[in-house]
Amino acid sequence: MKEERKYGNRKFSVSNTDKMFFPKEKFTKGDLIDYYEKIAPVMLPYIRDRLITMVRFPDGIKGKQFYQKGAPDYFPKWIKTKDIENRDGSTTDYVIANDQATLVYLANQASVTPHIWLSRRDKPDKPDRLIIDIDPEVDDFTKVKDTAIKFRKILEDDLGLPTYIMTTGSRGLHITIPLKRQKSFDDVRAFAQNVADIMEKQNPELVTTAARKDKREKKIFLDVGRNAFGQTGVAPYAVRPIEGAPVATPVKWDELENLASAREYNIKTIFERLEKDGDPWKDIDDHSVSLTKAEKKLKKLL
Repeated sequence: MKEERKYGNRKFSVSNTDKMFFPKEKFTKGDLIDYYEKIAPVMLPYIRDRLITMVRFPDGIKGKQFYQKGAPDYFPKWIKTKDIENRDGSTTDYVIANDQATLVYLANQASVTPHIWLSRRDKPDKPDRLIIDIDPEVDDFTKVKDTAIKFRKILEDDLGLPTYIMTTGSRGLHITIPLKRQKSFDDVRAFAQNVADIMEKQNPELVTTAARKDKREKKIFLDVGRNAFGQTGVAPYAVRPIEGAPVATPVKWDELENLASAREYNIKTIFERLEKDGDPWKDIDDHSVSLTKAEKKLKKLL
């Protein structure tokens, strides 16, 4: 089953729209494509000019998945890409989704979840996002929320940084700090690790920074590893490959108390939320900060 989609002067066919992608809710590939078409105006500012890793599920979430960094040769020429040199000297031509047509095209390629770099194409080595991934070993969202609130106190009250919170659409939360593009990934990751270490020292029974799973003792894992060159985070408003088609959702801090899980919203319910409350992250780039002052405050805390 094929149908034509047209966005401005860009036209292409979408296929297999009746294929079941999320069996429990009976959401099809067509539902996924329609979601990305509809969410594009809200989502695009968060992924614009960012390199994308595609997580593709050709036969739906119950089938095989694979990660794809490079744009295949058959992708249309109008899809923007960016060549990045790898450590071995080879290059990867990453996709960049700056428009609705590209977002829909990727969905038609069964890219359920776009993962994005924390930097932009013109300065790939200078991140404009710092992400703390609050990742539970066991599915206990109350502890996840408690961790986020405690972490916020350190970041905002002690270090004077703006923080934004997002459900991952899976089990955890992401705390995001918008940055001015001044520091290297190594500097940003070192800063994030030091803050996570402070959080662990203050809450040793609740959280851990242990990289190895067998050392975490079912505590909340504070993952700062995404703050590295070439690493990615799930894009705001991206769909997760989980039954129910949950969506990674930016929220306000005062909403946390009433959230039952990190899968609160899905591809159908997110639009009612946006219509009612709007997008709580729409001004995030207006609050980008330098880490210089925070680094000085952090040294005193350490």
